[in-house]
Amino acid sequence: MRFAPYLLGIKALKVLGIETSCDETGIAVYDSDVGLLADGLYSQVEIHAKYGGVIPELASRDHIRKTLPLINNVLKGANLVYRDLDAVSYTAGPGLVGALLVGASIGRSMAMGLGIPAIGVHHMEGHLLAPMLEAESPKFPFVALLVSGGHTQLVRVDGIGQYKLLGESLDDAAGEAFDKVGKMLGLSYPGGPRVARLAMQGQSGRFEFPRPMTNRPGLDFSFSGLKTFVKNTIAEHTESGDLDKQTSADIAKAFEEAVVSTLTIKCRRALKQTGLETLVIAGGVSANISLREILESAVTKSGGRLYYAKQQYCTDNGAMIAYAGCQRLLAGESDGLGIHVKPRWSLESLSTI
Repeated sequence: MRFAPYLLGIKALKVLGIETSCDETGIAVYDSDVGLLADGLYSQVEIHAKYGGVIPELASRDHIRKTLPLINNVLKGANLVYRDLDAVSYTAGPGLVGALLVGASIGRSMAMGLGIPAIGVHHMEGHLLAPMLEAESPKFPFVALLVSGGHTQLVRVDGIGQYKLLGESLDDAAGEAFDKVGKMLGLSYPGGPRVARLAMQGQSGRFEFPRPMTNRPGLDFSFSGLKTFVKNTIAEHTESGDLDKQTSADIAKAFEEAVVSTLTIKCRRALKQTGLETLVIAGGVSANISLREILESAVTKSGGRLYYAKQQYCTDNGAMIAYAGCQRLLAGESDGLGIHVKPRWSLESLSTI
């Protein structure tokens, strides 16, 4: 469905972004002229920690409780009222279907009540465009590494909606592997960030873990074998009785080095294959300090440039949804009155603007 902002006399759009795809409620207001006006985030980590992972039904229920109060807080922070909004964007997928339906239902009904357009946004397009929120943002075309708990993909980006998948994980995503290794090491949920913190105390060189699928051509990933290698190493040291705190830290360090090295090798290949010099990293794992530093060094050494979002905009957030939705709304896109979500949704299927 199309609408034309200029026909409505709108010079700039103030877009409310709603992110509810998993276990974080993210809300933001983005102004197409001024930029990000305000944003807020509520994390459900404490709710799911006792279960060792996200419980979809609990996630949906908590989004119901937290979304509207958070919208009110963000609007207050932006010194706006509901009638000041020009459009609403919400995450329509991929993600947990119940959680997606909460955000979509609230966003679509709110837009209808206010008489303004609404649009469902692809979650990973939001992540991919998050670095555009920065003062120094990348220019098209570029290669994007989308790396999170659910996705590990290399994508050529020639413009918004112009995406070509270059490679992806054939099994576990990198973030998922981090979380599972965290469980193996007895760390509480969420395991990924805790593994990264533990790795800071580890000694490099004590353990050497494989760099999966780097000894063959191609840009696909696989982390299940690496995860099994870590599991066997932990089991070996548990049986011998020497799995102390330092050994755990050294294992975390070796695991992180293996993942970062694998991602770096594949990114360099992707840049060489495409002939591009700009690399964007996005998604929750892009907040990993070691990954940023090593990729920065590798890309700069080859004459390229690395871009990424601020730490708070690497993980799920409303700002990226508000921005992505704003770009599509400015291009004349909007959705009808139906509420549609897609738990699985290919980036390459998106329309070009």
